Amino acid sequence: MRKLVLTCLVSSTFLTSAIAQTLFTFGNNAVSKEEFLRVYQKNSMNKKADFSEKALREYMELYSLFKMKVKEAQLQQLDTLSSIEHELNNYRKQLAKNYLTDEVMSEKLIKEAYDRLKEEVRVAYILIMSSKFTAAADTLKQYQRIDSIYKAVTKGKADFAALAAKYSEDADSKSNGGDLGYFTALQTVYPFENAAYGTAVGKVSAPFRTQFGYHIVKVLDRRPAKGQVEVAQILFASQKSKGEEGLAAARKKMDSAQAELKKGVPFEDVVKKYSDDKFTINEGGLMKPFGVGDMTPAFEKAAYALKNPGDVSAPVQTDYGYHIIKLVRKIPLQSYDSMHAQLKRRIENDARAVVAKESFMNKIKQENKFKEYPANLEEVTTKLLQTPDTGKQANIFNSADYAGMAKPLYTFGGKEYSQADFVRFSESMTRGRLMGNKAGLIRDLYNVYVNNVLNDYEEHRLVEENPEFKSLMQEYKDGIMLFELMDRNVWGKASRDTTGLKAFYETKKNKYQWEPGFKGAVYTFKNEAALKEGLKVMAKKNATDEDVVKKLNSEETPDAVTIQNGRYEFSKFTTVPKAEIVKGKVSPAHKNDNGSYTVVKADEVFETSTPKSLEEAKGYIVAEYQDYLEKNWNEEMRKKYTVKIDEPVFKSMVK
Repeated sequence: MRKLVLTCLVSSTFLTSAIAQTLFTFGNNAVSKEEFLRVYQKNSMNKKADFSEKALREYMELYSLFKMKVKEAQLQQLDTLSSIEHELNNYRKQLAKNYLTDEVMSEKLIKEAYDRLKEEVRVAYILIMSSKFTAAADTLKQYQRIDSIYKAVTKGKADFAALAAKYSEDADSKSNGGDLGYFTALQTVYPFENAAYGTAVGKVSAPFRTQFGYHIVKVLDRRPAKGQVEVAQILFASQKSKGEEGLAAARKKMDSAQAELKKGVPFEDVVKKYSDDKFTINEGGLMKPFGVGDMTPAFEKAAYALKNPGDVSAPVQTDYGYHIIKLVRKIPLQSYDSMHAQLKRRIENDARAVVAKESFMNKIKQENKFKEYPANLEEVTTKLLQTPDTGKQANIFNSADYAGMAKPLYTFGGKEYSQADFVRFSESMTRGRLMGNKAGLIRDLYNVYVNNVLNDYEEHRLVEENPEFKSLMQEYKDGIMLFELMDRNVWGKASRDTTGLKAFYETKKNKYQWEPGFKGAVYTFKNEAALKEGLKVMAKKNATDEDVVKKLNSEETPDAVTIQNGRYEFSKFTTVPKAEIVKGKVSPAHKNDNGSYTVVKADEVFETSTPKSLEEAKGYIVAEYQDYLEKNWNEEMRKKYTVKIDEPVFKSMVK
């Protein structure tokens, strides 16, 4: 229901321009022609708006009623409810993400990614692992290690591959001298990509850091991008744990598949018969398109070596077993314009987004005279670092102990943000615990604190200064207030007002009738053996449904019998003929198409229609009661807020 309200009953901001034409008033409230047209056309979605008089008047009827209800929500101050304030804050933060970025920088990053996609680079690298949780002293040692390796390569002319094999902490690449093979843009973390594309062939990058640790990169080669390929495969899986025995079994299966392919059996049929790839077996072996660096080297090399669609490779061995690959198509790099939207989405979820965000934040800082006081930050950091590492109070800090630290950490927009403010924020973020590398954590907390303040400032400024953002926020606010009001007056009221619901049912009970039928149990026995065994139990004096279930169902056959109790109508229940359903008796068994058998035991048989109880018809009654309540409420609104239309203004919209 909420989605219906928020998407279909769309409000808009009031226009304050003195020249805005008033289209209609409801009570003392005016709605302009401009507002109405904007909402009307927006709600036409992808259809062309209908400007006939009939369509416009019908929509005005709905929209005027919507405006009345929003006004009621405002008068009841529903926007002050904590639940609504919380939802509005969350929506504002989510919506603001699309606005709080440097668009110029974003476009530059999109273009950079596209240009890099035109080229593939082959690199070797050396990694010395380090994380943000590593202690500062250890971090320094790790940097010194990578720096000494870098100097050995660039100044001492040491062999890069040999040093990678000896010192690199990347287990996958060190065995082959750090060689990663070819890759292209958006396939690795952004700092690593920058180093690879920013270093000339044969040269080694300066040490740089990623979330994995410290790296140096040697660029071995560059080549024009090959684009993507789409292939189908037959996989003959072989688990490493089975060793040569597993490989032999896979080869035997593969030989049989190859023999069928040579006889002309369609590739798709061979896939279905032999492939161990459960993800593609029902798709003729078809895989998603992939590019350089996406697959294991042997598979990638074989796929790209195929020349024409329909070509099939010789068997290829990888860590997964053996593969036979068929080329479906080669996909060249698309144009920049056609890839722009896709690249934009990927970059928004990539580390590049941080670059655009930081650029935007720097602009905000400049515009609002952001000034930091490093000495004051150092002072509060020093005190936080004194948080004990052991004992009952290990890692625990209390913001109350910092209340007297009033020196500014920074000023922004004419306001000071003190040391104590920062500690209170840190306490809320960490629940008062400094775990791991305290210095690194405090530094991260400070950056988050600054960004939160700047974000909050810009979010609220957007509401005031950006017409589109302001309009979207108002629409959402109107929608969630109306949802709350509808729940109070219609949806929730219909369920909570038990007295009113019962009275309404009394006026409608003849409308909801049970057709002739029976009340009792329907037994479904899985097979004839279960039927015979079940009838034996049912024939016993005082036998219960539980007795039948206990006798027939077990761990081996949990569904030997299923029993459903309820009221059934003859017009809908046709498995057993009406004439065979008799009160207090077990009906003859009827065999179903799936081999199961159905038996009925009726407690009551109804030859005529009977009214449903409130409980039995509750779903229908509640829905009808909601409609009744809403209709009455709508009439109350129309009486309270008389609508007056300016006919000449209205006529000017008709086309």
